[in-house]
Amino acid sequence: MNEGHLTFLASPDWRRMLETDVLPWVDAAGDLGDDVLEIGPGPGLTTDRLRQRVPRVTAVELDESLAAPLAERLAGTNVDVVCADATASGLESDRFSAATCFTMLHHMPTPEQQDRLFAEVHRMLRPGGIFVCTDSLDIDMIRDGHVDDIFVPVDPNTLQSRLNAAGFADVTIDVRDWQFRAVARKAA
Repeated sequence: MNEGHLTFLASPDWRRMLETDVLPWVDAAGDLGDDVLEIGPGPGLTTDRLRQRVPRVTAVELDESLAAPLAERLAGTNVDVVCADATASGLESDRFSAATCFTMLHHMPTPEQQDRLFAEVHRMLRPGGIFVCTDSLDIDMIRDGHVDDIFVPVDPNTLQSRLNAAGFADVTIDVRDWQFRAVARKAA
């Protein structure tokens, strides 16, 4: 992740967007339950908000330079930080009541890795578990913010079939000005 993007994800602007826009949508999407998986927390502003809403959060972060300070900052709380590749995390099957993923899918180097992530999230969710995710659209403003960074946007027009292929049902996708939001469930 480039420095500008990382700075934004730790900024008051992102915090405000989470509080006024993203998290109210997550709350309306469905009950997250008691054991939530967060994929790609970055500096952890989303983690801070999730942990206030649920009893337990496991945050899986690939980047050691982000995972280590997040784990240190949240030591002794209801959050476990795991430094791992979320496409092969080794976490238990059928464990989590919900999984979340906020604006990180486009940082995965290939669509195949994104699909592996969808399959892995499905494996880790309990029957009836919910997966909520948001990600950026492929528009100039967003692309310009990813100079010297990985930017492999997810096409929201193909997302439902990709989530269905991973085993998800009841997929809904909402396309906005600069992002999409998706909700999917693992069959009960």
